[in-house]
Amino acid sequence: MATHTLGSKTPAESYIHAVFEQLIAKNAHQPEFLQAVEEIFISLVPVFEQHPEYIQHNILSRIVEPDRIVSFRVSWQDDQNQVQVNRGYRVQFNNVVGPYKGGLRFHPSVNESIMKFLAFEQIFKNALTGLPIGGAKGGSDFNPKGKSNGEIMRFCQAYMTELYRHIGPDVDVPAGDIGVGAREIGFLFGQYKRIRNAHEAGVLTGKTPGYGGSLVRKEATGYGLVYFVEEMLRDISETFLNKTVVVSGSGNVAIYAIKKAQELGAKVVACSDSDGYIFDPDGIDLNIVKEIKEVNCERIKTYVNYRPNAIYTEDFRGIWSIPCDIALPCATQNEIDGDAARTLSANGVKVVAEGANMPSNLEAINVFLENGILFGPAKAANAGGVATSALEMAQNSGRNYWTFEEVDEKLRDIMKSIYAVSKEAAHKYGSEGNLVVGSNIAGFVKVADGMIAEGVY
Repeated sequence: MATHTLGSKTPAESYIHAVFEQLIAKNAHQPEFLQAVEEIFISLVPVFEQHPEYIQHNILSRIVEPDRIVSFRVSWQDDQNQVQVNRGYRVQFNNVVGPYKGGLRFHPSVNESIMKFLAFEQIFKNALTGLPIGGAKGGSDFNPKGKSNGEIMRFCQAYMTELYRHIGPDVDVPAGDIGVGAREIGFLFGQYKRIRNAHEAGVLTGKTPGYGGSLVRKEATGYGLVYFVEEMLRDISETFLNKTVVVSGSGNVAIYAIKKAQELGAKVVACSDSDGYIFDPDGIDLNIVKEIKEVNCERIKTYVNYRPNAIYTEDFRGIWSIPCDIALPCATQNEIDGDAARTLSANGVKVVAEGANMPSNLEAINVFLENGILFGPAKAANAGGVATSALEMAQNSGRNYWTFEEVDEKLRDIMKSIYAVSKEAAHKYGSEGNLVVGSNIAGFVKVADGMIAEGVY
């Protein structure tokens, strides 16, 4: 739940406080959304002090209300011909910078609050990439785990039968997220083509390479995270070489963050899933993790069957008790609380960068900043995925197909740019080195200026 720490002293603080209180009154049942908004609002006080025109145009009240929220029933038949019902969502939050862009998440935890928090974050993350994409998110409380390919196909077809009305290459371009990979995107795209009778490749990203998808998309968020941390380390004359790294999660983001960190000379000693975590003092064998997760679809605890020196521990949150130089939370929102942050700090962590969306709560972020730990917030550090999605859109529009090396180079340049603009904004607005403030402000100013330019609508 949001902690409501916004003050009300200066005109800027009074305005921000008033808008946030109104938001609480309207959305008291949506803690994830309020948490995301508060984290950004706290950063914006110096912006509104320097730019009173944002108050005049009431930018905050406008920016916290989605352009639209689509909620719909998804009825489908399982392999026993039983009718199942799920709820689908698409939150189209802001398209000032470009067409709505954001992933689809299929997971039992999906609800309107989580969709709104993710879509709200996506506005500023997408703006930071420098690419013409707005902010959106969608998904369903459908759980693909344990489902057959046929069941997943039928669900995706039912979901797209409603969603197709609200998306398009120049309107809204969904991608994958938790529970939605190339398989699901393929099923969704097939149904879209069937309904529309058109091969609009740019309507979805995350497609299989060779069938409209981009190389590097699978690796992009994890690679981009490590590229961002590279820039953070460069500023203190450090590198990944010989650093001990802990990575939570074991999905795409975690796997490819581990891969790239290892390539740069780091020793990654732990990863996790929703059941627990493994600690391998000899360094994680990524080929084993990939076999467990990508081939066998098993739980991470089976890792110890391959590596007897490794230790498996129940409760994935305990992973943050492992001493490390660099911590990369890549699992889910709010996985690091104040206590975990204090443990990481006490154990000497130097850098924390977020591969997941909002994995550190506000208390944890404050602990990191107060203790001089370099902190890379999600909207900046994990923007590599959506950046590469936008590169896929560009390839689709131009009927091009870039090499792995071409896309990887563009991704690296984008992450360098995100770091640079976030660092510059932090400096400009009096929060030197605070990338939370810097990324929030850099993304916000771009969107706010666009809203003013386009008038009230």
